[in-house]
Amino acid sequence: MKPFLIFQIRPIKQAADNEFISILKYGKLSKKQVVRVNLTEEIFPELNLSDYSGIIIGGGASNVSDAEKSDIQKKYEEYLVSVMNIVIEQDFPYLGACYGLGILGLQQKVNVSTEKYGEKPGAATLYITDEGKKDKLLQNFPDSFRTFLGHKESWQTCPLNAKLLISSKDCPVHMVRIGKNVYATQFHPELDFEGVRLRAEIYKDAGYFKPDEYIEIINNARKENVIYPMKVLENFVKYYANNKNEITKII
Repeated sequence: MKPFLIFQIRPIKQAADNEFISILKYGKLSKKQVVRVNLTEEIFPELNLSDYSGIIIGGGASNVSDAEKSDIQKKYEEYLVSVMNIVIEQDFPYLGACYGLGILGLQQKVNVSTEKYGEKPGAATLYITDEGKKDKLLQNFPDSFRTFLGHKESWQTCPLNAKLLISSKDCPVHMVRIGKNVYATQFHPELDFEGVRLRAEIYKDAGYFKPDEYIEIINNARKENVIYPMKVLENFVKYYANNKNEITKII
């Protein structure tokens, strides 16, 4: 099979490694089946998308709506928008999570901001829409399920060209599809309890929650049985392995 291309934007090695290992685990991928690129290392490869089965973009502490951005954040944001331009044009298989939803929104000129719909790190119940119940990545899912999440910014609206697949009471846009093959989630489909524990420790001073809430977040997360978000990742990989799309444009 062609490899999946995994973009990361986490500068802290421990967090980046945990995210990468979790994507492999729940996507049922080996290291030989992926190409890993951490954009915070200022690596912006020339890409021929026909070499890949699909693209996966994870999350991080960066937000596309940040008022102040570091030079490297500006660079990888510009690079990823150029990638997304071709992804959308060619309807190339894509799964973005958290920041991966944000960068898709930026490319689509969606209102992505911290104005409303932020959710503290922890667990929440998500609801599959009628459109979502018909989607190939969400077959055999219950109508609602629990997930781990945590975000400051979100899509404030869902544009007409995007299909809303999953929502929550606190954040209306949790999973969308554009075209047939471009997906993005606000929640983290790779995130398990160990990931929550690690990221809460690493990002406890990043403004997602008050530092003294750390123990409560971990204790509450320990009680959760989160299994369905990972199936989104597994189904994406299963469906798009050996993707036959021929993309002629090189990024």
